[in-house]
Amino acid sequence: MVHVMAVGVFDLLHAGHLHYLEQAKSLGDRLTVVVAHDETVRMRKHEPVTSQDLRRRMVAGLKPVDHAMIGNPPSVPMYDILPVVEPDVIALGFDQEHAESAIRSGLDERGYNHIELVRVEGLTEDLDGTRKIIDKILSLQWAQKRQEDLVGDE
Repeated sequence: MVHVMAVGVFDLLHAGHLHYLEQAKSLGDRLTVVVAHDETVRMRKHEPVTSQDLRRRMVAGLKPVDHAMIGNPPSVPMYDILPVVEPDVIALGFDQEHAESAIRSGLDERGYNHIELVRVEGLTEDLDGTRKIIDKILSLQWAQKRQEDLVGDE
């Protein structure tokens, strides 16, 4: 049995997330998804829109996912989750800013040279990312406000 691990924030779950997890699941038999801890999201990206518990529940409900768990806080080294998950493959999203060579080195240094590292292909849809969705909502809001202002000026 090939055990695959995928990692991510999964804030505002969207088609790009589903595509990533479908691709990850296709690499093996069992998929465990590690959902980023709220503190990690705050430190690396932004204030999470949804809590880590809700994000984990949403991810766990997706068909490709066999198990979802919350990752370690940023004070714990990221490699410390590997003995818990025991992956054969780590699937990286096409847009995740992980340096594959740095992860490979980190795995090898810790004796995890048997773990395969795979970057999956992306989805080429219009709204395949959280930032794209937020930008689209804001642009629609701006356009609606502008239309209201124009009507009000008549």
